[in-house]
Amino acid sequence: MPIPIIDLFAGPGGLGEGFSSAKGIAGGSAFKIGLSIEKDPIAHRTLCLRATYRLLKDNGDTDAYYDYVRGTLNRDAFLKIPNVSEAMRHAMDEARCAELGRPELVSQVDRWVQAAISGQTDWVLVGGPPCQAYSLAGRSRRTNDNDFERDVKHFLYGYYLRMIRVFAPPVFVMENVKGMLSSTHRGNSVFSRMIEDLSQPAANLGYEIRSFTTDDTTGNALLPQDFVIRSEKYGVPQKRHRVILLGVRSDLAGRNHLLLRPSDPLTVDDVIGNMAKIRSGVSRSKEKTDEWWKIVRDTQRLLGGWKDESRDKVLKCLQEALSSYPPDSTGLPFVAIASEKCAPRGLSSWLHDPMLGGVIQHQARSHMASDLQRYLFASSYSKATGRAPKLRNFPKRLLPEHENVTTNDGSIPFEDRFRVQGSTSPSTTVVSHIAKDGHYYIHPDPTQCRSLTVREAARLQTFPDNYFFEGNRTQQYTQVGNAVPPFLAIQLGEIVSALLNQQKNDSAQLFQREKAA
Repeated sequence: MPIPIIDLFAGPGGLGEGFSSAKGIAGGSAFKIGLSIEKDPIAHRTLCLRATYRLLKDNGDTDAYYDYVRGTLNRDAFLKIPNVSEAMRHAMDEARCAELGRPELVSQVDRWVQAAISGQTDWVLVGGPPCQAYSLAGRSRRTNDNDFERDVKHFLYGYYLRMIRVFAPPVFVMENVKGMLSSTHRGNSVFSRMIEDLSQPAANLGYEIRSFTTDDTTGNALLPQDFVIRSEKYGVPQKRHRVILLGVRSDLAGRNHLLLRPSDPLTVDDVIGNMAKIRSGVSRSKEKTDEWWKIVRDTQRLLGGWKDESRDKVLKCLQEALSSYPPDSTGLPFVAIASEKCAPRGLSSWLHDPMLGGVIQHQARSHMASDLQRYLFASSYSKATGRAPKLRNFPKRLLPEHENVTTNDGSIPFEDRFRVQGSTSPSTTVVSHIAKDGHYYIHPDPTQCRSLTVREAARLQTFPDNYFFEGNRTQQYTQVGNAVPPFLAIQLGEIVSALLNQQKNDSAQLFQREKAA
């Protein structure tokens, strides 16, 4: 019987997708999502849709789902189909839209949790409190903000902690940003306080806080960095470094757990290199192909007078890209059509779904004319040199007109303002900032001259191709950037499943009886 998981601060469901896809020792599903809670209504819609898909898939009837995500069936018509309506009703019991921590909701959430556990001895609590207050970027933006020290996001993990103390799950998994290791509150380490709090007794039983990557049975105390998981070492094509804690209730402390097994790194090209080639539109224009062509062709002129040791190689790559767009052609499409074959070379069995007939949510957003030219230059530079250019490498006429580009002494404080995701290595971390602009997520192919699409970002995050993100494109990008990579989560799930399925002693059952009494 699958073990229930309770997913708090669920976002679009990356942790839940991974855990619910993990296989148990008998080969069946190790876990089922009993409850997921997310406060953002659009991410909640995504959770509900994914839960609906799982129910439809279990019943062997997913035709309507595929029609909906391909765009051939609108939402109203989709929800009126009887089997879809019934599945969605159950899905909305599983996925709840609520802001955790609000006092008036505490009793209601407790009832949801109790119903989801349904008296089972084994279950798992997963999730990650909102991380803006811990992130290095968030802290740098608020260095002189007097309210920062009072930000409640520092202690939203307190609600997660309350759930542990009230319900005492056998195992919990808690995820957060690496910046929390150096975050302080009133001069004290947030991480040290968190470890101390999470280890405290819950109903007379405490927790061992373990690492998924470092053996904690050697007698040596774990260091803060031992809790950092570098996703690129475990089959994720992205350099995403996150703190993930494994909490094991003390009555189960005799059970050892496996560690994540490193695998060969995957590259950007492995997972998006075979996707249909598309191009962006031009912001504030009528999207005329000849206008786009004139803008990108003019990039070559802006390199006049540019001196760089790689100039000839870069210029050659740029000219090769331009030569693929005759001015009288229609050029590349704005969106991949359903019949395109876009299977990845890496993680194919996990990401690719042949029933889709191609990919979804693979449409380029529009870019300003000046950014199109910068993207073409930057991707040509990266292809020619094997590294993304810094702002100091840009031709002067391609530098943005921004007060932070140069200082009075001529230095450039934000040299990575435009970042190409190199094709031969894992990407940099996909974060929610991708919703604001594409400057940090430039496609490595100069012929496409654009930033990454939602689907490309989702593949780098290892979401299956049939995973549909609700909302407008900005909201879709935000959900992708805030998620835990499902392919990493499935590996965590298999470790937790193995731990829970070890030879059980009577202490867990005794604990439940004492708690009920």
